[in-house]
Amino acid sequence: MTLMFTRRDAVSSLGSGFGGMALGAMLQETAAAKSAHSSRLPHSAGKARAVIQLYMHGGPSHVDLLDPKPLLNRLDGTAPPDEVADDENRTKNLMGSPFRFRKHGQSGLEFSELQPHVSQHADDIAVVRSMFTEHRNHEQAIWMAQTGMTVAGRPTLGSWLAYGLGSETRNLPAYVALPDPKGQSVDGTRNWSSGWLPPQYQGTMFREQGDPVLHLQPAQGRPASIEQGRAALLDKLNRRHLKLRPGELELEARIEAFELAARMQLAATDALDLSEETATTRQLYGLDNDVTKSYGTRCLMARRLVERGVRFVSLFMAGQPWDTHTNNNSGTQSCCQQTDGPVGGLLTDLKQRGLLDSTLVLWGGEFGRTPAAEARDNKAAFGRDHHPYGFSVWMAGGGIRGGQAYGATDDFGYRAVENRTQTASLHATILRLLGLNHEELTYHHNGRDERLTDVYPAKVIDQLIA
Repeated sequence: MTLMFTRRDAVSSLGSGFGGMALGAMLQETAAAKSAHSSRLPHSAGKARAVIQLYMHGGPSHVDLLDPKPLLNRLDGTAPPDEVADDENRTKNLMGSPFRFRKHGQSGLEFSELQPHVSQHADDIAVVRSMFTEHRNHEQAIWMAQTGMTVAGRPTLGSWLAYGLGSETRNLPAYVALPDPKGQSVDGTRNWSSGWLPPQYQGTMFREQGDPVLHLQPAQGRPASIEQGRAALLDKLNRRHLKLRPGELELEARIEAFELAARMQLAATDALDLSEETATTRQLYGLDNDVTKSYGTRCLMARRLVERGVRFVSLFMAGQPWDTHTNNNSGTQSCCQQTDGPVGGLLTDLKQRGLLDSTLVLWGGEFGRTPAAEARDNKAAFGRDHHPYGFSVWMAGGGIRGGQAYGATDDFGYRAVENRTQTASLHATILRLLGLNHEELTYHHNGRDERLTDVYPAKVIDQLIA
């Protein structure tokens, strides 16, 4: 009787973890791996080569952080005038900000007192004060911010960049997600999904604590000759298995993930070994402070990753902490206490290392907060509701012309009224900074050429580009 030795048997017998593939995978460069992980030429010369996305789930309050409104403060507690009345009658009284705004840098760009570290970089930052979006619910607005449409299942911005540009390194993913160890953000792994793009373009989750990638190291070490033989056998079985199943993208992506994981054994461990950093650098990111340590660790991880060729790194916070329906003032202050120091440290560090010119830093959430109060029974607990009609995001580095506020909302921060900026135009501008044309970056899916900026009118905002 002939015993059949299948690919499944081989994978099982080779043991758990990716350690058995390391040496062999490095010696055997496959065509598929080259296709998925090599760098590709952009459409034009881009000013940036990487993006660090600081995603603020829940919707930060623009009128408390980035968009000062003196008239709103003067009319605090009064009913809003008809021209800025809440379309859905959710809020009754205007609520001024208790936080003082001050001009910073040579540009005089204004930031609230909650951002003492970020504001030090005023001349490198462009605040877009005229954002608006298409939905007031979190999930739909997140999909809009991340994928360009208010429907689930589309590729994220990071996936489009990984698809359009490939990776600068074969030893690390092109796209890395850094979630909060305290828990998932709203919408979970869809925040870094590749949608219907080939799966190799989705974000790879790295952990802040413990091993950066689970099962990356073998449970038991073996001699190099054995590891190489095991890897060669597995590679041969994988290629034969794939050849019999042409066009199966999930299978191809899984094989490529195994090969990348083998190379990552060396690269990921080194990239995320923060003990290599000086005490001064660790303090710059707030790693010596319990309040800032977690977010600061992820900011430092992001710098080390883009330094080593990762194209897109997304940082997330657990849940949706900026969703300040109640206690807006204390909630917004708490979020800034956790993030302002680390983000300021990140900008400082990137600039000191000569990386800010080539790294685009993107800060913002899915929408803003209402200029009026949602709860009036306890003034100390007043909150702000979701607000899609006008809000702020900011960008720095990567070819951005800093020291400016682009666009404007009305005198109350209710509606974007000057240089109104829809997400599609923001995405088109980001792609341009990376050397990609938003009209030419397409993927054929379901009988049509899909784009990141697919449905809504999009234009590159030249005023934002240096």
